[in-house]
Amino acid sequence: MFDEKGVTIKETVEARKQKIEGDDAWAILAAAKEVIVGRGKKTVIFDPKKDEKEAILKVCLGRTGNLRAPTLTMGDRIVVGFNDEMYAQFVG
Repeated sequence: MFDEKGVTIKETVEARKQKIEGDDAWAILAAAKEVIVGRGKKTVIFDPKKDEKEAILKVCLGRTGNLRAPTLTMGDRIVVGFNDEMYAQFVG
């Protein structure tokens, strides 16, 4: 999918081996201008500067408290989770 759209992956982190949780997850999310989260067929967009930290973390962290995979950082935008429509619109 990424090759077809000309997207270059600079870094890959294995989510099962390197856990990103709590304050570490928030540090990543808070640095973004926009956090886009896909859950099922829904897409929710947050502004970490304006929206509540707890509301953002609630949808970005999984049951284990780790940042959900996949998580993509693209410039000042972070995309968390997956749904086809969201990727078509925001990833490439």
